[in-house]
Amino acid sequence: MGAGARRYERSSLEPRLRASQLLLPTVKEDPAGAEAVSHKLMVRAGLIRQLAAGVYVFLPAGWRVMRKIEAVIREEMEAIGGQEMLYPVVNPAEIWQQSGRWQTIGEELFRFKDRKGADMVLAMTHEEVVTWLAAREIHSYKQLPQLWFHIQTKERDEARPKSGLLRVREFIMKDSYSLDADFAALQRSYDKHIAAYDRIFARCGVNARRVLSDPGMMGGGISHEYMAPSEAGEDEIVLCQKCGYAANVDLAVAGPEPAGAAAAVTGGGQEGPREIHTPGMRTIDDVAAFLGIEPRELMKSLVVVSQESGPLLVALRGDRDLHEGKLRRIVGEFRLATPDEVVAAQGVQPGFVGPVGTSLPVLGDEALRGGVFTGGANRADYHLAGISADQVVGEYHDLRLVRGGDPCPECGGPLAGERVIEVGNIFQLGTKYSRPMGATFSDEQGVERDIVMGSYGIGLERIAATAVEQHHDEHGICWPAAIAPFQVHLLVVRAADPSQAALAEELYATLAERGLDVLFDDRDLSAGVKFKDADLLGCPVQVVVGKRAAERMVELKRRAGGDRRDVAADDLAAAVAAALGAS
Repeated sequence: MGAGARRYERSSLEPRLRASQLLLPTVKEDPAGAEAVSHKLMVRAGLIRQLAAGVYVFLPAGWRVMRKIEAVIREEMEAIGGQEMLYPVVNPAEIWQQSGRWQTIGEELFRFKDRKGADMVLAMTHEEVVTWLAAREIHSYKQLPQLWFHIQTKERDEARPKSGLLRVREFIMKDSYSLDADFAALQRSYDKHIAAYDRIFARCGVNARRVLSDPGMMGGGISHEYMAPSEAGEDEIVLCQKCGYAANVDLAVAGPEPAGAAAAVTGGGQEGPREIHTPGMRTIDDVAAFLGIEPRELMKSLVVVSQESGPLLVALRGDRDLHEGKLRRIVGEFRLATPDEVVAAQGVQPGFVGPVGTSLPVLGDEALRGGVFTGGANRADYHLAGISADQVVGEYHDLRLVRGGDPCPECGGPLAGERVIEVGNIFQLGTKYSRPMGATFSDEQGVERDIVMGSYGIGLERIAATAVEQHHDEHGICWPAAIAPFQVHLLVVRAADPSQAALAEELYATLAERGLDVLFDDRDLSAGVKFKDADLLGCPVQVVVGKRAAERMVELKRRAGGDRRDVAADDLAAAVAAALGAS
């Protein structure tokens, strides 16, 4: 069954609740310090409350949203053969030490000692537990492939929790793990997850793109992230509308482009570079303005200190920024040199450093290739015009931070930048965990081999918050039908009016009997308060029982778009089902 066919479904939760009995503490004002729309609206709509920085309580309506997201995920994971388990949050440090992540993960990992003094971990992910289990339970190729998943609380000591549910210290994730005999089988498991993730996000009403990403602390080879466009996003991707190329800026590359050169500055046909007096001009902008050229015609030179190979000079075009992650993948861990270290290496203070005559290895960004530039002269208050990059760069690498407007590496079309929220990720781990942790199997020839693994995550809070970011208006949330706290919000304008009250009670029972998930606002409050609360909460369909109750006519409103029409009470269930199917 396709995603579209699942849009109108019977809820697995209690099908009806009365607002007079429900803890739904809506508020008029935005929470102090809130910036993200999802943070503001989820607090105001009575879905969540903050207990501590990055730690939230889910109130009844908010928890209903989470349970519905969980139900969608569970159904799609089981559809691809997933077996659900539950792994513990509290882990012994031993398995994290065995994998190597005890040493490589920093302060984000919650660590503590139990009463016996043993080191323990609050898990932020569960590769170690899964590999520990596989090492004990998987012995033969006949047991493979396996696909295990769980939905569990995770803990991460986030340095700067913010934006409501978008950056937290405690969160709920679906993690799944594939165990395969070889990399070809891993690719098949990977492809199954791609299909399942596409269905999950479509059903949850979240627009998300799959992009190339950096495996980061997870390790392994190929990885992708699912990124949802949103101004609240803290990540950035670049994408090509022409061919579909998309990547996180941490991994994105750009195609070749002409390097800038200006004859008036480079000296035209003169032999070699020539000095230009640039008194006090240390920054790219200052030098460009002083010489009357563009920053892209300059070469910036950075001295860095690699833990593995010592001082290096890194050269980029003047209008480009270094992508530290790309450089780290080439030279290992590094830091920027101190001013004293720059003087020791180049004989000049930062601001006048250049590659001509340096004794340091020079790594240059690909954008410099074939170009002639102006750069530091390694002499105070002087720059050199006419530096041929190909004569000074020892190795070219992709070192720059890719940005919107750069050429696509696949088709040459312009790349566009986009702010996004990461809502899921998938990793081909290979043998990164199985090898050090001894998770092996015997193949058909009886040879002991490492299990080939994949890891696949989805953040439930991220889906909820992203749905709000992508589906709201000036009045409140407009929930996608599959994950709304209720499918139908039934309101009676005057609860004290006998005809209105009687019809509302009848419809409340009828809609619930049809399997629809109904919130009945039976409170003795003004109609205005009820309408504002209904729009704020954002259930996909509103049914208003008002002055035409005696005629058995009600108003049906679709929350997204605000379309309204009168419907006969006897036809309401069918009309609601149709409206939900179109949501």
